[in-house]
Amino acid sequence: MNDKTTHFGSQTVPEDDKAGMVRSLFSDVANKYDIMNDVMSVGIHRIWKEAMMDWLAPRAGQKLLDVAGGTGDVSFKFLKRAGHGHATVCDLTEGMLVEGRKRAEADAMADSLDWVVGDAMALPFEDNTFDVYTISFGIRNVTRPQEALNEAYRVLRPGGRLMVLEFSQLPNPMMQKAYDAYSFNVIPRMGQLIANDRDSYQYLVESIRNFPDQETFLGMVREAGFEQAKYRNLTMGIAALHSGWKL
Repeated sequence: MNDKTTHFGSQTVPEDDKAGMVRSLFSDVANKYDIMNDVMSVGIHRIWKEAMMDWLAPRAGQKLLDVAGGTGDVSFKFLKRAGHGHATVCDLTEGMLVEGRKRAEADAMADSLDWVVGDAMALPFEDNTFDVYTISFGIRNVTRPQEALNEAYRVLRPGGRLMVLEFSQLPNPMMQKAYDAYSFNVIPRMGQLIANDRDSYQYLVESIRNFPDQETFLGMVREAGFEQAKYRNLTMGIAALHSGWKL
């Protein structure tokens, strides 16, 4: 029995319980998830994902693993940029994948897509399988993010690339304070209005504040074995992209 604890928003919960709680939360919000991302980022998450693709520069024939891939939008963008290739959308929550499969892009790209239920800390894939590993707004929901990064390293081929997009910390304390005020006061209320679900949005705001800052997370990327590890702030650090290579 594991008696360690971890964060679930502002709550302290047993580590063994967190994955089930995250799965339950995202099962509840699956049909509103894309709207949720718009609320959380004021619509800017779409621009951030394009910025991720710009830095990633997908190439024809590459195999992508998109973890916490939800409804597939990163995989769709990757395949469009690559021209041809293959994407595997992996998510802990089957309901998210079901929603993703309903999208028109999923139908059009069916031959180049797999949808797999799986845990970021114990991926159901062989070593050295993928050219690219992405995770967008998902790693802060993983119980032990370091294990997710270690797994990313394992399943990537030598020469493979890691790219993490996540909400982060603003370097300016006054701006951070203003953003926190918006996050804690406005986002849960919008969640109540749009999705009739205040609690899930409250959790998501709290989870952002509990996530390591850019430099700390960069150290975790390096600890997993990635080289040439770097990050770029997006929108003044509201989000950040971390990149690393398995060399």
